[in-house]
Amino acid sequence: MSDNKTVLVISAHSADFVWRCGGAIALHQERGYDVTIACLSYGERGESAKLWKQGGMTLDQVKAARRKEAEAAAAALGAHDIQFLDAGDYPLELDRDKKFALVDLIRQVQPTFMLSHSMYDPYNTDHMYATKVAMECRMIAQAWGHNPGEKVLGAPQLYLFEPHQTEQMGWKPDVFLDITSVWDKKWAAIQCMQGQEHLWTFYENVAENRGNHFRRNSGGQAGGRAAKYAEGFQSVYPRTVDEL
Repeated sequence: MSDNKTVLVISAHSADFVWRCGGAIALHQERGYDVTIACLSYGERGESAKLWKQGGMTLDQVKAARRKEAEAAAAALGAHDIQFLDAGDYPLELDRDKKFALVDLIRQVQPTFMLSHSMYDPYNTDHMYATKVAMECRMIAQAWGHNPGEKVLGAPQLYLFEPHQTEQMGWKPDVFLDITSVWDKKWAAIQCMQGQEHLWTFYENVAENRGNHFRRNSGGQAGGRAAKYAEGFQSVYPRTVDEL
């Protein structure tokens, strides 16, 4: 097993990680982390309209297309690993066995921190369900009585990445990450998502807006870093520090 620090991304659908934290994946990979992406579903039913509009499509064909796109995007970002739980979408539902499979993955990865969706999303309940599952499985992975003898999980921070319509989600970022140096990788990954081409420019604009927020919060006109692109995150758990 690698001695590198690790990150685990829990993505409800197979494209979510690209829009919402692709920059964080690419940046941390460049800095020596091993980033594992867990896609709970392919988004085959609810997030593949462009594919379904093609005549003669089957569920298996859509899943295969979505998997191919996600694998290409993960490669563009340099991700260490991508795994698919194939739990279905609209609605996304994980039974006990699939939850335990996710717990196994969390213990295997031993993430320094985790990434998932906002706590609330009235437009896509799969997203908030994914974070509920992430928190539940994080808890189980910390339990000494679950599969005794395995290495238990510590207390990795869970960062919530940006939802599509923040004003409706109660999502309040408290961390901005400069992704300017890896924007080319994120943009390449975005372009792998052929089934959702309508979102490409939207998420480019989001990254530019967060770049503005990074500059403002890093010093503004008094000398803030010249970040062009950034991603925002909301931390769930208290952070322990030695200095502010």
